[in-house]
Amino acid sequence: MSQSVSLRTLYIRYKLWVWLGLGLLLVGLVWRGCRADKQWQHIKPFGIRMPLKYDVHGIDVSHHNRRIDWKRVSQMQAGGIRLQFAFIKATEGATHIDRQFARNWREAKAAGLLRGAYHFYHPRRDPKRQADNFIRQVKLQRGDLAPVLDFEIDRGIPAEELIDGLRIWLTQVEAHYDIRPIIYVNANFYKRYIAGNFDDYPLWIADYSNTQLTRYDTDKLVLWQHNKNGYVNGIQGFVDFNVFVPDPDELKKICL
Repeated sequence: MSQSVSLRTLYIRYKLWVWLGLGLLLVGLVWRGCRADKQWQHIKPFGIRMPLKYDVHGIDVSHHNRRIDWKRVSQMQAGGIRLQFAFIKATEGATHIDRQFARNWREAKAAGLLRGAYHFYHPRRDPKRQADNFIRQVKLQRGDLAPVLDFEIDRGIPAEELIDGLRIWLTQVEAHYDIRPIIYVNANFYKRYIAGNFDDYPLWIADYSNTQLTRYDTDKLVLWQHNKNGYVNGIQGFVDFNVFVPDPDELKKICL
């Protein structure tokens, strides 16, 4: 009889410990969720939720954004956030020049924004000619952001051939500007082509689903495009929003 009571008591204690453990786990998950949610806030003038844990916010634009009033862009502040940098499309493929590039490049700097230029890469075009196209159009100055290779399409090119082409463009552009280019890529292409092949290059990831960027190399992740549907004074239509991921003091590392 005493042994039976003892076992029953142990069983009850065991169940209590299990329920206590599950309760603590649930509280922890709720706390983490609340903490993560507090790092994001919907900023009405921008029209999107913004990740508040980052201090440096910016946008990227092309001719699709039409004529931009850069003074209004630089003056916009909401929710304690102001835009500090802009990446501007310069070229595409071997011959194309973005029709708004020259104006955007000049006026973004005049408005006081940190500026950078990007090239939209075509895997079926000669990578050397594509690099030449970018170099001819983009005259980087001290303080400008590093050049960007925008890699979004593969067109069915074999992986090895595509990777070789990317490497040619990156090497040629780095040699010209004496700074390592940034690679802009989505999560799928990062896994298929970039990870393990270009780990020494600064990474700009386009990922609209994650609030935690743990699946990327955090040592190289410098920019995160977290939303493509924001609004900015002085720009018509949707705008891509980005943050600088490392500590703000490290921003100079990706500038000339």
